[in-house]
Amino acid sequence: MRSSNIDDLPLNDRYESDIHYTFQFCHWILKPLGIYYFIYNQANKFEKILSMVLILICFFIIQFVIVPFGYYILFYEKDMNTKIKFLGPLTFCLSALFKYSYLGIKSSELGHCIKHVEKDWKMLQNEDHRVIMSRYVIMGRNLITLCAAFMYTGGLSYHTIMPLLSKRKVENFTIRPLTYPGYEAFLNIQKSPTYEIIYCMHCIYVIVVGNITMAAYSLTTIFITHACGQIKIQMLRLENLKNEKKVLETGIESHLAVVVKNHVEILRFAKNVETTLRELFLVEVIVSTLLMCLLEYYCMVEWETSDSAAILTYVILLFSFTFNILIFCYVGELLLGQRGLFNHWHNKHECGSRVVKSRLLCMK
Repeated sequence: MRSSNIDDLPLNDRYESDIHYTFQFCHWILKPLGIYYFIYNQANKFEKILSMVLILICFFIIQFVIVPFGYYILFYEKDMNTKIKFLGPLTFCLSALFKYSYLGIKSSELGHCIKHVEKDWKMLQNEDHRVIMSRYVIMGRNLITLCAAFMYTGGLSYHTIMPLLSKRKVENFTIRPLTYPGYEAFLNIQKSPTYEIIYCMHCIYVIVVGNITMAAYSLTTIFITHACGQIKIQMLRLENLKNEKKVLETGIESHLAVVVKNHVEILRFAKNVETTLRELFLVEVIVSTLLMCLLEYYCMVEWETSDSAAILTYVILLFSFTFNILIFCYVGELLLGQRGLFNHWHNKHECGSRVVKSRLLCMK
């Protein structure tokens, strides 16, 4: 008697811990941004109110920097070299605002992708498949950790250490610069506690925009490593089709059904991820390329002044954006290829299944 369909097999009894481990970093990043509950759509009234409050706070912190900083660059500063120096930070600010809004708009689609990942974890059939998936989850967590180390180290250095090292004295009066100028038109920033408040707001700001960047990156990394893990499992299933004894014992139709069903699911998931995040990929690639060029220019300028702290900060940021753009380019290319395979498989898998089945019947 042939074995039952895949849906009748037992579920992964450790799927809750596996899912938690997979999305642990995402939870840490998304919850302070307030969009966690919109993506998961499993929130009570208090959590929804808290989420809206966090979103308003994050938008206020971003606007607290962008509005005076943009005004300063556009209407106040006349020196072109200074404008170029501040073009990079302003571009990063605007891109962070776009990414934050985009994640909120696409929260429903992101939730569908996350549910697909959770479903795949629940439907794991044996320990070998779980080991494969866990290996790719660990790889994704390592990539996220490495990216976060570059992002937060460079960002915090730029917003905390560089302003402190840039203090200068003019006629026995210490000028304390800020990372983002522009508040001089509204406040006396050199007085205490005005300077300290703005300085702390800038430190909070870099954490917020860092979380926004890491939210987009972590979700992308989790989705793509999950797809790679599923493809690896699919390859293992295809290898099992070559095992004549195992096929004869468990049934040809059951194996073919599993292969076809999971292959289509993998390609559909890849297509959904591409549809959901492709605009974000495009913006990330363009912004990262522009920032890499500007950071190289900043390094050359600071090299002439022998400012080692500034050079080190710019180099760390340069590594961070280079690493980001490499990963996003790889992800976009892989998902584009998967979409083409989806269309090809949709037209060919039925014919291919008949050929494989006929050959296996001849072997039998």
